[in-house]
Amino acid sequence: MTTPSDSTRYTLDDLLSLMACLRDPQYGCPWDVKQQWATIVPHTLEEAYEVADAIGRCAFDELPSELGDLLFQVVYYAQFGQEEGRFDFNDIVHILTTKMIARHPHVFPDGTLASRREGMSAAEVEQQQVHSRWETRKAEERAGRQAHSALDDIPLALPALSRAQKLSKRAARVGFDWPDTQGAIAKINEELAEVEEAISSGDKGEMHAEVGDLLFSVVNLARQLGIDPEQALRATNAKFERRFRYVEQALAAQGKRCEDVPLEEMDHHWDAAKRTETHSTK
Repeated sequence: MTTPSDSTRYTLDDLLSLMACLRDPQYGCPWDVKQQWATIVPHTLEEAYEVADAIGRCAFDELPSELGDLLFQVVYYAQFGQEEGRFDFNDIVHILTTKMIARHPHVFPDGTLASRREGMSAAEVEQQQVHSRWETRKAEERAGRQAHSALDDIPLALPALSRAQKLSKRAARVGFDWPDTQGAIAKINEELAEVEEAISSGDKGEMHAEVGDLLFSVVNLARQLGIDPEQALRATNAKFERRFRYVEQALAAQGKRCEDVPLEEMDHHWDAAKRTETHSTK
């Protein structure tokens, strides 16, 4: 990726000006002009996933571009807000900075950016204490917005696994949780048995509900183990894709296709793919 010299670098102000030009009703881009709050949301989610994907692949040469695409979504919303007289980009920056300073009293003791500490004791930087202060501050902010439930402010647009993790984490914070992982495992076994009952009944609605319960129980276990279920499933997706491609390639080398061979033959190559991965990690 070519890096421009300092004299030719665009700035954040240039990006904001670009967005204003794109949204100009007379001379702007027709596609950009017709966009609204809701129409941009799917693009925002897609760009966030692409950032996560680049990081997951350690494709750091792609990351500046992907982060730029994500930033562009924020600029879009800022432009909408400015056009409607609600807020502008500077408001976003001010509110974010104010919030982060308030959430880090161990770094900014006087509640101002200028009060940044030059050094902290070991006790002050201990991760759990910092995390506790962060969560306490967020809880205070929710209370200030007249929240009525421990589950308030968890975005509906989150991926289902991530939202399930946040829901169970919030509930656990107020004591609604299994005392240990054995309780979570027992719940998974209970839900799996109910899935089997639903399958036996042939009731599609029950199957749908029980599979959802099973997935939620697995997310609960992941949370107790300190595992991010979204990241764990992403890793498994990548592993499945890697192994299945191996199966396809192995069969293609024999002039065959998956559609034309029995499952046993595909399983044979699948096991070979697993052995290859095991050997490569040793």
